[in-house]
Amino acid sequence: MDVKSSHIPVSNTASAPAGPAYGLGQILLYALKLGTIGFGGPVALIGYMYRDLVETRKWISEAEYKEGLTLAQLRPGPLAAQLAIYLGYVHYHIRGATLVGLAFVLPSFLMVVALGWLYVRFGGLDWMQAVFYGVGAAVIGIIAISAWKLTAKNIGRDRWLWAIYLASAVITAATESESVWVFVIGGLLVWLLRTPPRRWHKAGTMNNLVMLAAQWPAIPALDWPLLTQIGLFFAKAGAVVFGSGLAIVPFLYGGVVTGHHWLTERQFLDAVAVAMITPGPVVFTVGFIGYLIAGPPGSVIAALGTFLPCYFFTIIPAPYFKKHGKRPGIIAFVDGATAAAIGTIAGAVIVLGRRSIIDAPTLLIALVTVVLLWRFRKFPEPLVVLLAAIAGLLLHPMTGGVA
Repeated sequence: MDVKSSHIPVSNTASAPAGPAYGLGQILLYALKLGTIGFGGPVALIGYMYRDLVETRKWISEAEYKEGLTLAQLRPGPLAAQLAIYLGYVHYHIRGATLVGLAFVLPSFLMVVALGWLYVRFGGLDWMQAVFYGVGAAVIGIIAISAWKLTAKNIGRDRWLWAIYLASAVITAATESESVWVFVIGGLLVWLLRTPPRRWHKAGTMNNLVMLAAQWPAIPALDWPLLTQIGLFFAKAGAVVFGSGLAIVPFLYGGVVTGHHWLTERQFLDAVAVAMITPGPVVFTVGFIGYLIAGPPGSVIAALGTFLPCYFFTIIPAPYFKKHGKRPGIIAFVDGATAAAIGTIAGAVIVLGRRSIIDAPTLLIALVTVVLLWRFRKFPEPLVVLLAAIAGLLLHPMTGGVA
């Protein structure tokens, strides 16, 4: 038994506050593992973090997780990476945030760079489309289970939270994008209902919350060398695009295909497929794109440009969230924003499902995934993904695709 988590009788004298129930090395190993085997994109990844760190290990409290999810939703950049950074910050501050963030994104980055090398070396990877045919459908099942668990745990019977949740889901499904204003309005609505503003007129809390939605300065288009252009473009992508893997894809398409003409449309679609068949943050398709544009230096610059804004957007407001997160007004705001965030996840299931479930075999793969994860709670998701990849390789040629 961990000494820190054991309950040993002590004297009646005052004792120091209990430390975290885990070491920095333990959460680093967890982040490294999740970045290595965590399939399904940001929606699934934040569900894994909740299941593993809040429900199973109990390293992170429910309130701390909600604070981190709200902060990640209110800031632009990769959702899952920002949440991981915040959870690393909770007990180990800047050092924890930095190391956990790096451990989480490094495996995915290395994988997409390796695939980028293979892609260039062998002139394309046609088998990726076959693998994604199966994996994409399984991912929908994984995300659906994660969305259901988050909904059941966090929404409860509060009719206002349900209203916000359903509105957010409908907006996401209809627009196929995520808007920060959905989270802000959801948080403000519950804040106004639970804690009238008269309690807060001296603290200036609302001003601080509104400031959290400030945008990163626009980056001018300068005629610099190629790597500088790559750095500026991907820094802007990481700094101004909300919604992570769901919303950054059209932004990247507009820049690298139709704007700078760095990639062809086929190359871009292959990059998206690479992101979906590799674990870790979907947003690290930028590493693959950067490799195709300028080799290894391009992949590093693209990844850093995307990652650094979300890192600073997380660690700068994190002390405020930790210090004031227990106030009734902040709790109310977080509850409303969390309901909107979970509604967005439910809506994302519909959006992604339209693109991944395209025929009877993919529908069957998605349903089998849901049944497996529902019936066998500890069935490993990586095994589900592997089986779906094999199914895709076998079934895709029969549908007229190329394996």
